[in-house]
Amino acid sequence: MLKNYQIAIIGAGPAGLMAAEVLSQHGLEVAVYDAMPSAGRKFLMAGKGGMNITHAEPFERFLSRYGTRRSELEAMITAFSPHTLRDWVQGLGIETFVGSSGRVFPAEMKAAPLLRAWLHRLRSNGVSFHMRHRWLGWTDAGLLAFENQQGQCNIKADAVILALGGGSWPQLGSNAAWLPILGQQGVALSPLQPANCGFEVAWSEFFRSRFAGQPLKAVVLNVDHQAPQQGELMVTEHGLEGGLIYALSAPIREQINANGWAKIHLDLLPDRSESSIVERLNAPRGKNSFSNHLRKRLGIDGVKAALLHETASSEMLNNPQQLAHHLKALPITLNATRPLAEAISTAGGVSFSAVDQNLMLQTMPSVFCAGEMLDWEAPTGGYLLTACLASGRAAGLGALAWLQAN
Repeated sequence: MLKNYQIAIIGAGPAGLMAAEVLSQHGLEVAVYDAMPSAGRKFLMAGKGGMNITHAEPFERFLSRYGTRRSELEAMITAFSPHTLRDWVQGLGIETFVGSSGRVFPAEMKAAPLLRAWLHRLRSNGVSFHMRHRWLGWTDAGLLAFENQQGQCNIKADAVILALGGGSWPQLGSNAAWLPILGQQGVALSPLQPANCGFEVAWSEFFRSRFAGQPLKAVVLNVDHQAPQQGELMVTEHGLEGGLIYALSAPIREQINANGWAKIHLDLLPDRSESSIVERLNAPRGKNSFSNHLRKRLGIDGVKAALLHETASSEMLNNPQQLAHHLKALPITLNATRPLAEAISTAGGVSFSAVDQNLMLQTMPSVFCAGEMLDWEAPTGGYLLTACLASGRAAGLGALAWLQAN
């Protein structure tokens, strides 16, 4: 009987909890272990500004958001699609709605009610939770080793699902301490890298001191070989952050990896053509200063005007044609990603070549991986959570199939 088997899930984030749900529904004895004092801490933090659970855009476009890892994730996301995810959330008693951007949110916009309802259902299904249990790896006898407040304890499990997250926000539990443990077991790993992250720019001291914390609104960001995207950026003392640059962080990061730097271009006036900008710049200035002329004729002031002076030569500023081109394609050199711990998510981790189609480690039968510790990345907007839940479900079903076959 399958109900006689004991399943250990290490990691109480969305992927681990979804795996627990799948397995507990089949009557298995499921125990969830986590080093933190409570479950879903990063999930709750991500939902503080509004819990974005998935996205309602056309499914083909949704799948394209996973870039080079689309082929590895497509089957599991198809099986647990954004539509299915919304139905699942509704099954927890939480209504959802689609925002103007296409992002899907719980009606209350908060993560806490969803997590409470989910944990209640899991406990009702018999799932046990063991918090403040830091995973140490395996003993020589093949038992799972944990450190808790009483010392070390060793656990026997018939199947193990690892859902330990990546390396971002380590204060919430995703500290990548599992990397050397799996590396010692011969598991193929890719180095963790920041994803959905900020980038460093060598601002002048004047620009940094005056404009750090200022938003750059309604700009279009261009990166080589990528579709231009419009949105908002935030100037920081170190460089640039914000949803617009997060969405293109993967190709920018790869340029930095290859060249030691990356060049982006900002269109500060996406609603105006270059010729119309030239026409307005050539209008008589009268007694207006150059700054007032820019503000009155083009609406360029504040941080946009400062950025223009930060990047343009005197010759450009005095040549309407060159200035118009600069305003439409203002170059900024990015020198590095911000540290991994500051990133919203991570790329890298357990290589898909290291797992089979059921997410079981090739070198470690009965051990499965799910969530952000697998080597994939996606932009914010509900894509991260959807793939975490879908891979947790896939790992749970994989463990179930393996137990049935063995």
